[in-house]
Amino acid sequence: MWTSSAHTAQWAILVTRTDPEVPKHKGMTYFVLDMSSPGVEVRPLRQITGEAEFNEVFLSDVRIPDAHRLGEVGAGWQVAQTTLMNERVAIGGNAQPREGGMAGVVARVWRERPELRTPELRDRLVRLWVEAEAFRLAGSRLRQQLAVGQPGPEGSGMKLAFARNAQALAGLELELLGDDALRYDDWSMRRPELVDFTGREAGYRYLRSKGNSIEGGTSEVLRNIISERVLGLPSEPRTDKDVAWKDLPR
Repeated sequence: MWTSSAHTAQWAILVTRTDPEVPKHKGMTYFVLDMSSPGVEVRPLRQITGEAEFNEVFLSDVRIPDAHRLGEVGAGWQVAQTTLMNERVAIGGNAQPREGGMAGVVARVWRERPELRTPELRDRLVRLWVEAEAFRLAGSRLRQQLAVGQPGPEGSGMKLAFARNAQALAGLELELLGDDALRYDDWSMRRPELVDFTGREAGYRYLRSKGNSIEGGTSEVLRNIISERVLGLPSEPRTDKDVAWKDLPR
């Protein structure tokens, strides 16, 4: 469920339960799945934007050779965590010029449409612009750290901040444009290869930005990661932490 770009992917990630006798974060093994294998079926999930960049993937008697295993048997959770940390850095810490992304889009509307301006909207734009610039510089530092090491939980913070800032900017653009923001060029079903945030209209950006706090790990999950792994706060009580997977209630 919610497999990004499965309709164009050659390979997919498959983390499997290989040992039910151990607790849930153990006994998992990580494979890469050839999407052209017999028995793989990809079904589109149409989003609120009208597009279907996400998909459901169904597997019917699909066989994966051990040569496609990544990491040791039973170490799939550790490999998956590394994958997720890289994904979050890619989403929240990608290289951007000043006023790149949504900050540039909204700033351009502000400059080109002076009749839309109000003091309250100006204050919000400046605050969000400064946030976007701070995130951009923090992302540059994070990429420098990655060049000499491994991705850490800092990527979760960047991804969380990116999602919040992008959604706020998309909402601000909608308010700036007023009735003009209600225009939507095309609701037809499409399965895009790439997501273009800046090449479509304001309504699309606003609707698509809602997915920013879900993809790559939900904002709720990322807040837990930051609190526990960055700030060192105590984790939430887990009564099933040491219970074998097979004994968990279904």
